[in-house]
Amino acid sequence: MRWTPHVTVATIIEQDNKFLCVEEQSLSLQQLVINQPAGHVEANETFIEAAIRETQEETGWSVTPTALIGIYVYTAPANGITYHRYCFAAQADSHDPDQPLDTGIERAIWLSREELEMHKERLRSPMVTRCIDDYLAGNRFPLSVIVEANQQ
Repeated sequence: MRWTPHVTVATIIEQDNKFLCVEEQSLSLQQLVINQPAGHVEANETFIEAAIRETQEETGWSVTPTALIGIYVYTAPANGITYHRYCFAAQADSHDPDQPLDTGIERAIWLSREELEMHKERLRSPMVTRCIDDYLAGNRFPLSVIVEANQQ
């Protein structure tokens, strides 16, 4: 049997001490959960392209990634799947409030770190606050640490 981790991206966008989050339906948890804009990397897509696309599709926000916050590995107890998450800091560039959001996304919301703590039982995974805490601690790696040999 071949083990295949799921490669995902997540984006941290901060404005006025609040973080852009999504409320989304979780099929494995059977509830509405809170997450960063996040999702799977698609074939022939760079990590940065995936972060930009997922943020746009899930929130209507166009963003520019500015740094890598970290690379995280998490095995979800609900389904046993291991996720490798590349988490980026990004600046918000523009918002299209009329853009339809991805299937399963109920809404995009801005929450402070304290508000996220108040809803910790609704977080998609512990990675939500771990990534924000690393961001708040100043973790920033240049985007150049990601080498994608097929990209020019």
